[in-house]
Amino acid sequence: MALCLVLLVALVGCGGPATDSARADVQRVLDRRATAVLDRDKAAFVRTGALSWFGNLTAVPLADWSYRVTAVHRTGDDATADVELRYRVQGYDRAPVTVGRTLTLSLDAGGQWYVDAELPAKKTAQQLWDQGEVMVVRGEHSMVLGVGQSGEQLHSYADLADRAVPAVSDAWGREWPRRVVVLVPRSLEGMAGLLGSPASSYRGIAAVTTGETGAPAEAPADRIIVNPEAYGVLGAVGKQVVLTHETTHVATRADTTPATPLWLSEGYADWVGYRDSGRTPVQAAPELWDAVTEGRLPAALPSDRDFGFSGDAAGLARAYEGGWMACRMIAERWGEVRLGEFYRAVGAHEKRAGAVEDAMKRVLGTTPGEFTEQWREYLRVQLA
Repeated sequence: MALCLVLLVALVGCGGPATDSARADVQRVLDRRATAVLDRDKAAFVRTGALSWFGNLTAVPLADWSYRVTAVHRTGDDATADVELRYRVQGYDRAPVTVGRTLTLSLDAGGQWYVDAELPAKKTAQQLWDQGEVMVVRGEHSMVLGVGQSGEQLHSYADLADRAVPAVSDAWGREWPRRVVVLVPRSLEGMAGLLGSPASSYRGIAAVTTGETGAPAEAPADRIIVNPEAYGVLGAVGKQVVLTHETTHVATRADTTPATPLWLSEGYADWVGYRDSGRTPVQAAPELWDAVTEGRLPAALPSDRDFGFSGDAAGLARAYEGGWMACRMIAERWGEVRLGEFYRAVGAHEKRAGAVEDAMKRVLGTTPGEFTEQWREYLRVQLA
């Protein structure tokens, strides 16, 4: 028994330092790898491991790139490392983007760790350079990064984004970065990879915006991620409305919190998107128009659940259209300034409970019940 205990203590004692040594050695290799990425030094990168995606990053302007090893799982001369990658796109990210990566490594003939592969960690989204060579187009207020797209296509996205930014500022105000990052993957599957979700979740969705709600000023820039398949079938007005909608999410992110219902955040983004489009309610809300003319007037404002990607495209459209009509009504009856004040007042609450009620009372001088009835009547009149 005593001998077993001594052996156990010896094994534990030897295991800790060995693991710590491997972790420190891997960290040193990754520090050199990060420097090679920032210096665009292909030869130095290859000395740390396989070339992999290095060439895909050439055009991306990077302000920072670093790795932090969080765990090393070693089996003889092979190892798997859990790593945090932190990077910052120059001129856009005010704080680093942090993503999980999984690295497989092996010891080379000289006893140094060599990176055989670097991939997104399990249940972690891909980065655009994981999907192919990234092309970059800069606009006046935008940076568009694409894979598998022509320069002409990416310039068209930059033009749309450059029109969207001042349109959003005119409605929301100028207290936001007033620049956007747009990612254009090769396909719907590429979009899904960037979001870490199945492609079926985004089929028919033209674009989404990533970012933390209520994000502080010092936060990574939101990414507008385009589904080129759904976006490509839109007309000129539709494409502009979508980019302006998503840019609105970028502008309002800091004032969008768990207290903000989706009918307000999505409705406001649609209101800004359609604001200068010339589209009438009948033109912009066809699914809701069908429902109203068939006697299926909604009984309540859309719930958060109504905005889920459940496969009911018509129901999802009615949710967006209902939120837009609610914000349009506020802008018409209380004024555009009050609409912005209402949005910020709702988001100023820490929790959902009571947020809309309080903001309606203080900013609009009404109650949710009265507001809902006014909205239903507004739908009857506008969609007749």
